[in-house]
Amino acid sequence: MRTMHERMEEGLLFTDECEGLPEERLAAKQLMREFNVSDPSETEQRVKLLAKIFHVEEALASTFWIEPPFSFAYGSHISIGEGTYINVGCTFIDDGKLEVGKRVMFGPNVTIATVSHPINPEMREYMYTSPVSIGDDCWIGAGVTICPGVNIGDGTTIGAGSVVTKDIPDHVVAVGNPCRVLRKVSEQDMTTYNHGHPIDPADLAEERQLRNS
Repeated sequence: MRTMHERMEEGLLFTDECEGLPEERLAAKQLMREFNVSDPSETEQRVKLLAKIFHVEEALASTFWIEPPFSFAYGSHISIGEGTYINVGCTFIDDGKLEVGKRVMFGPNVTIATVSHPINPEMREYMYTSPVSIGDDCWIGAGVTICPGVNIGDGTTIGAGSVVTKDIPDHVVAVGNPCRVLRKVSEQDMTTYNHGHPIDPADLAEERQLRNS
């Protein structure tokens, strides 16, 4: 017989009030509260808390950044790659596995869900998980909702306010409700920003000089 944890991992119907699951969520929410009320100057403390939340080494937790408030279900089912930035007000419901790649940028108030319920009203107490993955170098705009089972490819931009219900491929711009591919990332995107403003090497050199001064 499978355990409830195994049923969760395999995408089978489950409930979450046994096998220590309520205690896991409580412990996670206590860490979540501590992180969310921490002082912005307490960088080292925030890194320690992130390491505990995601069950990773502090060396990895120091390579990504999350702006409070941040909400999640367990934390331990989330993996985040180095260089990723998660802006304020994001909610990751991680009953199922949630993988975030490297150098991903999240706008404010992004919601990701890895769990759902049967449509049958008599079965609503049950849940099932579908993992979510986001590739490297993605930009997830403000207010995006990513539904269970979605995979987003490398280098893709999801426009603000989109509701992502199906997989989105690599290196595209996708927008809307439901989210659809608008176009591929183009050569022009590599040389311009902000509606055609050129990316000037001299300007970038100036920015780097200011950054390192």
